[in-house]
Amino acid sequence: MGFKILAINPGSTSTKVALYDEERPSLDLTLRHTAEQIARYTNIIDQLGWRREMILTALSEHGFDIMQLSAVIGRGGLVRPIPAGVYEVNEAMRRDLTNATMEHASNLGGLLAAEIAAMAGVKAYIADPVVVDEMEEVARLSGHPDCPRRSIFHALNQKATARLHCDRIGIVYEKANLVVAHLGGGISVAAHKQGRVVDVNNALDGDGPFAPDRAGSIPSSELIKVCFSGQYTKEELLKFISSKGGLVAYLGTNSVIQVMERIAQGDQRAKKVLDAMCYNIVKQIGAMAAALSGSVQAIVLTGGIAYNEPVVEYIRERCSFIAPIAVYPGENELEALVTNALVVLRGVITPKVYK
Repeated sequence: MGFKILAINPGSTSTKVALYDEERPSLDLTLRHTAEQIARYTNIIDQLGWRREMILTALSEHGFDIMQLSAVIGRGGLVRPIPAGVYEVNEAMRRDLTNATMEHASNLGGLLAAEIAAMAGVKAYIADPVVVDEMEEVARLSGHPDCPRRSIFHALNQKATARLHCDRIGIVYEKANLVVAHLGGGISVAAHKQGRVVDVNNALDGDGPFAPDRAGSIPSSELIKVCFSGQYTKEELLKFISSKGGLVAYLGTNSVIQVMERIAQGDQRAKKVLDAMCYNIVKQIGAMAAALSGSVQAIVLTGGIAYNEPVVEYIRERCSFIAPIAVYPGENELEALVTNALVVLRGVITPKVYK
């Protein structure tokens, strides 16, 4: 019998779980959460027990006994900035996830993993959380010391996809230079320099290209005017940039598929906005290529929007001069989590200690 791993990826409206026997998936579930169910809880952290029981019930209904597990691994949340890698969930991490400074469903990943792992008598892990920080010091200075640039991006999928591409073309990730763009609800474009992400836009709360529901970089003086307009509370302003910006603000939807349908029906405004989002993406790719001094082996596109061929073609037309473009659509986060757990279980690496 091989190692049996449970991977957990909590999102705002669903909890995705997968069971793997070594590299072989045996169960893949998306547990949906209605707006009414979510509304019962004041804070995301309050959903912990409810989501845990939902996962356990689903596993039981599919005939799986958690005592068969070898490990549980969850998506990493907004802990303190840490280097990339696999971390065992310890008391310090549970404390920081429980008291995270920002609300995000990913904060539940390590906590759910820890509680289910404890019941099964195995260890819990996270891998490459969104706060992975390997930025070079020069990349942190924004223009004012009160507003440093922060590394918050799709580290799990970016790292896994970058390694996958390097394996496929026969180069070593730790010796390669890549620009990786995760194109999803948030968009992160990173410079991967010999195994480290030395620069990346903050894809959560205000940096880089605008995205389906995030505003990205906004002219500073215009944002200040909005802040003092009296129209918004502090909480509303945070949503203004993190969940009510981008395509949502311009077109009222965060679905690129819907935007493409509108374009097909002759909606010129929809085309203009989508082109602008793509234009901002290619500018960010160019910036990350410059951060690598132009030495780039590949530009890697991933995330859900990478399924959209017109978006990919827009990027390809404007960025192919930099390096060959490789496309790996989707997020593949559960598979990436399992891969990280396996290298620990097999003794290839020792998990890092969160302090």
